[in-house]
Amino acid sequence: MGFISGIFTLLKETTWPNRKQRWKDFIAVLEYTAFFTIIIFIFDHLLSKGILSIITYFN
Repeated sequence: MGFISGIFTLLKETTWPNRKQRWKDFIAVLEYTAFFTIIIFIFDHLLSKGILSIITYFN
């Protein structure tokens, strides 16, 4: 049972972010998500254009 009590002790000693920090973290996650979504979209668009140009080249 020392394992379970150790978990609760660890949770009690953990410092949790306040409301302002949680919003900052949430906004940061949204920014990173938007950034990588745009990068993936651009890469996908360039890749599809390249494949289409190869297909039309051989037709």
